[in-house]
Amino acid sequence: MKMKSWVIALAIGSLYATLLPAQENIAASPNGKNWASYNGDYSGQRYSSLSGINTSNVSHLRAAWIFHAENTSRLEVTPVVYNGVMYVTASNTVSALDARTGRELWKHERAVSSGLIDDAAAHKNRGVGLWKNRVYMETDNAHLLCMDARSGRVLWDVTYADSTKGYGATGAPLVVKDQVIVGTSGGDSGVRGFLASYDAETGALRWKFWTIPGPGEFNSASWPGDAYLHGGGTTWMPGTYDTESNTLYWTTSNPAPDFAGETRPGDDLYTDCVLALDADTGKLKWHFQFTPHDLYDYDANEAPVLIDADVQGERRKLLVQANRNGFLYILDRTNGELLKVTQFLKEVTWAKGINDAGRPILSGLIPTAEGTRICPGIEGATNWHSPSYSPETRMFYFLALENCNMFFSKPSEYKEGATYYSTGTKKIQTEQQQKILLAYSIPAGTLTWRYPQAGKGTSWGGTLATAGGIVFFGDDTNSFAAVDARTGRLLWDFNTGQTIRASPMSYEVDGVQYIAIAAGSDVLSFSLPHSLQ
Repeated sequence: MKMKSWVIALAIGSLYATLLPAQENIAASPNGKNWASYNGDYSGQRYSSLSGINTSNVSHLRAAWIFHAENTSRLEVTPVVYNGVMYVTASNTVSALDARTGRELWKHERAVSSGLIDDAAAHKNRGVGLWKNRVYMETDNAHLLCMDARSGRVLWDVTYADSTKGYGATGAPLVVKDQVIVGTSGGDSGVRGFLASYDAETGALRWKFWTIPGPGEFNSASWPGDAYLHGGGTTWMPGTYDTESNTLYWTTSNPAPDFAGETRPGDDLYTDCVLALDADTGKLKWHFQFTPHDLYDYDANEAPVLIDADVQGERRKLLVQANRNGFLYILDRTNGELLKVTQFLKEVTWAKGINDAGRPILSGLIPTAEGTRICPGIEGATNWHSPSYSPETRMFYFLALENCNMFFSKPSEYKEGATYYSTGTKKIQTEQQQKILLAYSIPAGTLTWRYPQAGKGTSWGGTLATAGGIVFFGDDTNSFAAVDARTGRLLWDFNTGQTIRASPMSYEVDGVQYIAIAAGSDVLSFSLPHSLQ
């Protein structure tokens, strides 16, 4: 036993000898051998510059190893890898793995919290942040943990929201310079959303931005009385960051209550928005609202992807988001100007289109006591599972869902400790829903190809684009699949036997490229046979 411990310790020491990532390594874009944050790099493009696995050999891809998480059946994590060490989170648990073999090096775990509601009660966790020799994780009850990357020992523990008030956390921290930036879940539970920055060394609060303005604050007119205290607008997915302008881009969830708007007249700012914030101070530079006065739960927590591209012959700094409401938006990220909007579902009924100012042209369909058929449905036209972008094809890839629901409204009062939906939705049994992988050309501003899937529309897998000319994604048939990035032609698939609720990533160790994804309760890592490496 002592010999085994000594051998493991020696291996850990070897793996961590060159850990200590400098911030420029975490910011590196595009990703190479490392995948150092939830989206890989600050741009959110989820593009890997590795090309060892490519269109000519991906059909030979095979499982290299599988790691099983013991305390969940629904992993939503994107693994993070730095210099051969992988970090995987489950419910209030983080494990450090040898990324070559999947062998566990250390684990930190704490019991899941009781008394939580809604998303937090499912104890979801989507990953970690890295800084120097530290690992940061959010817990289900909105604590930020700082751990020693070499041992998992907790260095500090900060409570950043009160879970007894409906707050929770389901995301992954974003490390920017020497700050750790976190958000919360609870937008459907009547909380007041915010984004907070903590000193990476000490855990001291640097700044806090409330996404629901209070009385007398700019844009507070939508929130009469104490409605601002329960307005939603949570920040439960990690944002993106522009190093050149020092701007943080973070998205917000739907307003509360979800389906009845009587207590929140007006646009309900800053819900369903992308916010451009000064990363050092948290001060708002600009905002863009996708769904004003949202009555459909169309939160905007989908990734705001940063792309530099030519638009009408001019080089522009873009922010691209495929939104849950059924429209894809291209903004100038320097000022929030809308440049292009495209409907990507065949059936969108809540709005007839988007005008030049970016506001929806409403159809008049809203939730009612009797029920109203509205498209897209409650799960959205797309959702939090990650899109990707290839600078080679100049295409944006994302999973869409053709679906409609019956939406119901019944105004109710806020009650602490309970969800704040003001009724909900039902599936329409006579209608089928379908998942589709879409490719959108940024230069052309049009959808380029579609890859329809054969499942029941219940998967939540994201995408990864690589320099090998491939898009990897979680298929609706429980398969992990690869298609040609230019054509959408299927090249490879692997049946995981489990529903995929996570997004893939890629990394390299000892010259070998791996592709990894979480499916069900397992993390699977794939590589080529030795003879093809």
